[in-house]
Amino acid sequence: MEGCYLLWPYPSFPLMERCKLDFCCYKLMTFILCKKNMNNLVLSLAPKFGKLQNLILRQDKPQLSDHAVETIASYCHDLQVLDLSKSFKLSDLSLYALAHGCHDLKRLNISGCTAFSDTALAYLASYCRKLKFLNLCGCVKAASDTALQAIGQYCNHLQSVNLGWCENVTDVGVMSLAYGCPDLRTLDLCGCVLITDDSVIALANMCPHLRSLGLYYCQNITDRAMYSLAHSCIKNKPTKWGTGKGKNDDDGLRTLNISQCTALTPPAVQAVCDSFPALHTCSGRHSLIMSGCLNLMSVHCACAVQAHRASTAFPHSAH
Repeated sequence: MEGCYLLWPYPSFPLMERCKLDFCCYKLMTFILCKKNMNNLVLSLAPKFGKLQNLILRQDKPQLSDHAVETIASYCHDLQVLDLSKSFKLSDLSLYALAHGCHDLKRLNISGCTAFSDTALAYLASYCRKLKFLNLCGCVKAASDTALQAIGQYCNHLQSVNLGWCENVTDVGVMSLAYGCPDLRTLDLCGCVLITDDSVIALANMCPHLRSLGLYYCQNITDRAMYSLAHSCIKNKPTKWGTGKGKNDDDGLRTLNISQCTALTPPAVQAVCDSFPALHTCSGRHSLIMSGCLNLMSVHCACAVQAHRASTAFPHSAH
């Protein structure tokens, strides 16, 4: 039964056809609850699945209570993946319970949980040190520099962090992540309006595996940050003696969102585009996202330039 999925209740997927699961099975690995009566289902079923590893709680409307999360933490000590997104009714009690009961958490999604405080999040980080993926999008109160300092100190295996629209985050918090989480690969800072070039420079210097960076509406970002990213590629480029930081040719930025970063100029952004071949501006492959930056219209990836040359040369070759 390991690795099976239970969807309950889920009208589009008949229970017996999807998993044929005996409710007495204690090796259930993935449990997805949705639709109605979620709170009562969690309270009644969590004690029966002590080996649960993945729990995704999808809600049409906020239902989940702290008591339900406390029950999960009390019985499901092997939990590794937990999605509590949009659980508006939850308070810090839930985070404290998870900190004590679920030390093996690797993926935690609490996006939209606006009632959590930074004190509770910092406390969770001190106990759940195996975290690799953390979604804090919209957690304005929880995602503060204080919490990020704790995360950088304790959660050194983090690979992906979403801080979208966490408007209280400053360079202090982002730099704590950069210095404490060297394996960081995906970081969404969209809407973090207080950060400056210092955050990007720290990421460029300390996170050699960074693949995706979201800077949408970070209007304090200037060319200095872009040149730092471009230089990080050159600095970490493999040499004939080996790779300086263990990087391969395929490493480096693959997605960069600088939409609404209106202080940037074409030469600086072009330098980043030239340094990371996986960044594309060509049709259908947009991974360098620059919407709202009309001054960057001249920035193009290599294949976009080649395609343009081919299209302009074709009519001449026909004569």
